[in-house]
Amino acid sequence: MCAVSAAAWVYLLLAHGAYWRTGQRLPLTSADASGDDDSGGHASGGDDTDWPAVVAVVPARNEAEILPVTLPALLAQDYPGDFRVLLVDDRSDDGTGRVAADVAARSEPRVATRVAARADGAPNAGAPLTVLSGQPRPDGWAGKVWAMSQGFATAQREQQDEDGYVLFTDADIAWEPGALRRLVRAAERDDRALLSQMALLRAETGWEKVVVPAFVYFFAQLYPFRDVNSPSSRTAAGAGGCMLIRRAALAKAGGLEPIKGALIDDVSLATLLKRDGNRCWLGLTAEIRSARPYPKLADLWHMIARSAYTQLKYNPALLAGTIIGLLLLYAAPPAGAIAGLVAAGAGATGAGVALTGFAGLAAWAIMTATYLPMLRFYRLSPLRAPGLPLIAILYAAMTADSARRHYTNRAVRWRDTIQT
Repeated sequence: MCAVSAAAWVYLLLAHGAYWRTGQRLPLTSADASGDDDSGGHASGGDDTDWPAVVAVVPARNEAEILPVTLPALLAQDYPGDFRVLLVDDRSDDGTGRVAADVAARSEPRVATRVAARADGAPNAGAPLTVLSGQPRPDGWAGKVWAMSQGFATAQREQQDEDGYVLFTDADIAWEPGALRRLVRAAERDDRALLSQMALLRAETGWEKVVVPAFVYFFAQLYPFRDVNSPSSRTAAGAGGCMLIRRAALAKAGGLEPIKGALIDDVSLATLLKRDGNRCWLGLTAEIRSARPYPKLADLWHMIARSAYTQLKYNPALLAGTIIGLLLLYAAPPAGAIAGLVAAGAGATGAGVALTGFAGLAAWAIMTATYLPMLRFYRLSPLRAPGLPLIAILYAAMTADSARRHYTNRAVRWRDTIQT
């Protein structure tokens, strides 16, 4: 068993899209599109981008508490082209739409400055906000996708720039001032119809430091970013907190309706676009951050369990295979290494004991090494890396609980909305 695990880790290290590296970052140009520089260095050169119009669509339900923290930064993006924000209030009962309007009203002086600033080529000083009242969700639509679809339809009606973009972002995402500018520049220069960045999740509390880096690590293992970014690979994925999409490409693919029932909307949307022949890109960033806290294990558990079984397509065989695979890949190596050491200390001899101990130790060492770049990205101690097997066991339990919720009719939820 340990020998099989060791062989699997050698494959993952050498031949699985370099998933463990963290060098897929902006800026992206044709010259460095396939680079793996973990330093995240920046390209040089003048800014000759022709800035197309961008409409940000923010699906929001019961987000009144977090919008005053995140929305001002989105409205204040220093984007030189036409930029506006559509917030779709998905029938909230906490005053989300009113709070969003109040935030925009406090930004009015910047919005007034914006028109004059754009006339002489300077960056925008603020963006206008439109709050859309979400309509009742039709049968067959997932709540978030329905909100996104309403925002996209409005953007298509109101914005005439055929070369423009729609930016899907979440209400809890905090943006650095120049983030949108860099996104559009990269999409334009490298001809990407979809450019997505995985927002930096909070890793401040004890449980966040345990679970969050591993969440991103496991996601990258499932969808290696380098493969996602290669036009010759069928692997597709996106990160819902930041998805910049060429509007013409999304319209050509049928809009949001082809994925109307998707509960993992970002991966589904990226798959739709890449399958339609579009060039896509996914990377890491530290300048787009999630402001949503997950202070307790229960909060993180719910975040993962609500969609884990969905990812497995509600297939019991895939569930069993995933749990067995997690245990074989992550739990078996340290168990084998420790068993080998104990046996050797007790005076046991034989090729089987030595092979089990050596293979387990080798697999554990490779596993630990592949986790180090993600811990470094999150500025956490490398001493956490050997504990990855325990985190994997925790994720296996969350996955099993996701299936339990499904079979006990505890529906997946988006911001407290039951979705079936």
